[in-house]
Amino acid sequence: MPRNQYSDEFKEQIVKECRQVDNVALVARRHEISKSTVYAWVRKARKNGSVKSLPKDQKKKLKETSKRLEKVSSENDQLKKILAEKELELAVLRDLRDQSDPQ
Repeated sequence: MPRNQYSDEFKEQIVKECRQVDNVALVARRHEISKSTVYAWVRKARKNGSVKSLPKDQKKKLKETSKRLEKVSSENDQLKKILAEKELELAVLRDLRDQSDPQ
């Protein structure tokens, strides 16, 4: 069986789809890719934060890791802000509910 070469963008798309669907086997079947291949991509994305391989050179590897860490940190900050906004909205809605319907 010939070995396929998939682009990093394609791999990222598949991993993203697996996270959305939450069913690796279904996504693999839909794209006619081996389940084990897709599981490996998902595992690698979980471990490294991306399906892209880290460079072999130590300096480049450190630079790439720092870049990925910075990206994850900024995403984490955005998620924290969103969570805080949602918690505030929920608190306001609870207050309104309690005011309009006291028990």
